[in-house]
Amino acid sequence: MRYKVTIAYDGTNFAGFQRQPNQRTVESELTKVVNKMAKHPEPAIEVYGSGRTDAGVHALGQVVHFDMPFNLPPDNMRKGLNSMLPMDMEVLAVAQVDETFHARYSVSGKRYLYRMDLGEFRNPFKRNYTGHWKFPVDVDRINEAAKDLIGEHDFTSFVASGSGARTNFRTIYEAGCHLDEANNELVFEFYGNGFLYNQVRIMVGVLVEIGAGTRPVDGIQQLYKLNDRRYARRTVPASGLYLKHVYYEGDDPAHPTKLPKHQR
Repeated sequence: MRYKVTIAYDGTNFAGFQRQPNQRTVESELTKVVNKMAKHPEPAIEVYGSGRTDAGVHALGQVVHFDMPFNLPPDNMRKGLNSMLPMDMEVLAVAQVDETFHARYSVSGKRYLYRMDLGEFRNPFKRNYTGHWKFPVDVDRINEAAKDLIGEHDFTSFVASGSGARTNFRTIYEAGCHLDEANNELVFEFYGNGFLYNQVRIMVGVLVEIGAGTRPVDGIQQLYKLNDRRYARRTVPASGLYLKHVYYEGDDPAHPTKLPKHQR
């Protein structure tokens, strides 16, 4: 029986999502618990995620799937997993799906948010959950520039080395930010059919510089023409990044088509 599982996690004490030797990762913790629930079958059960998140990156709605050797009601699965998972992880929802569903290859889109604290100094109670920017910014200027991210583009200037992607073309459907006055934060949100290695963190770095006036409003268009990562310069900290939602065919009516195979 195949299960689709939506999880949230605090990425502070994880070395990212993907399993790594001698490292605490989200995938390794979840795999350990799933196999314990299944009484350690042979071969061991594999857990497949919608994609990787880096060390320090959080998730509000990461999705994984795995195949269990027996049929357990979804709510019992949710309760059982949560009773064994560490305190910085939580299973939010469980659904039984057919064998054609794949947490990674069935994805049609992803939504990320980024929280940027605007305090004069770094807040010790927010340091693991926000980025930090102490200079004045113009939110309208940022949102004007963010319009240039929307659509299909070659994001070579916005991808870190070591990406491994077949192509740097991606499509962004929504991009922008708003001021959360209560928490003195800029909150960025991006929704697209997929994102490259460090792409969101680089885009935020460019946008805050535009908002601060150290880049022109058409700075994103200039970066498309330059097609060179060095000119984007800044990568904001992982601590402020959250994978908010993963969309699949059927639950994303505006953009129902999964990511083209050459872009996965």
